[in-house]
Amino acid sequence: MNDQLFMQVALDEARLAAAEDEIPVGACLVKGAEILLRDHNRSRQLDNPLAHAEKLILDKAQEMGLKYLQDYTLYITLEPCLMCSGGIILARVGRVVYGCSDPKAGAAGSIYQSLLDKSFNHHPILKRGVLASECALTLTDFFKKKR
Repeated sequence: MNDQLFMQVALDEARLAAAEDEIPVGACLVKGAEILLRDHNRSRQLDNPLAHAEKLILDKAQEMGLKYLQDYTLYITLEPCLMCSGGIILARVGRVVYGCSDPKAGAAGSIYQSLLDKSFNHHPILKRGVLASECALTLTDFFKKKR
């Protein structure tokens, strides 16, 4: 399993988001060595504050008839928020790999530990910090240009 390779795919999606003036967060859903889905934030395009990259992927997986995702890995450039963490738990994603932490809204270790909370009936394998510097730089560069 090459976490850096798949995180690079998620980073490519984040860069597409930045080019579309979306907050540059990207994600991809992988089973084995196959990328099943990839997407990026589309909150502005869809006029929907819930259109986060990982939620869009989870929605598409459900549309494809994939109810539970225990055999899949979700790669995300930014630590998931509470909403996305809830979706990850409910979809029973087997493994979550994220790039940089989110000290303002992170729900996988920064503010909340929702993916590891023993109160829930599903706990994905969690890996943090894959290509963290590159993921963080994509975000900081985007916001520097905004200011």
